Amino acid sequence: MNIGDVAERSGVPAKTIRYYEDIGLVTPLRAANGYRSFREIDFHKLAFIGRARALGFTIEDCRTLLALYNDDNRESAQVKAVAEVHLRQIDEKISKLMSMKETLSSLVHQCAGDHRPDCPILADLSVVDDATFS
Repeated sequence: MNIGDVAERSGVPAKTIRYYEDIGLVTPLRAANGYRSFREIDFHKLAFIGRARALGFTIEDCRTLLALYNDDNRESAQVKAVAEVHLRQIDEKISKLMSMKETLSSLVHQCAGDHRPDCPILADLSVVDDATFS
């Protein structure tokens, strides 16, 4: 398969596939003319990485998960540990996003949105927090 075919089948853009090759996540064969030649195993690896990335796993997490996937002596506890760390990170992000939403929602509600220059949104954004620059 060429890069266009494997990109279409896996749902991973060709540019991303080239990047994954550059960082050693995939290693397609090279024809005499230098063109990449993807095997079925490369397709499956790209689909695996694409799914993992869609779930928010980092590149390094993907590298770890691929290594575990290819290790017949792995323990599912190892895979679960990677997923649990990621899940905690997602929960932290959700908590921060909910806090951001509450703050912004409150500010939008306070703003009259009329012809006057007074704006609680801008007033809040202009507050300097010394901890921010520590």
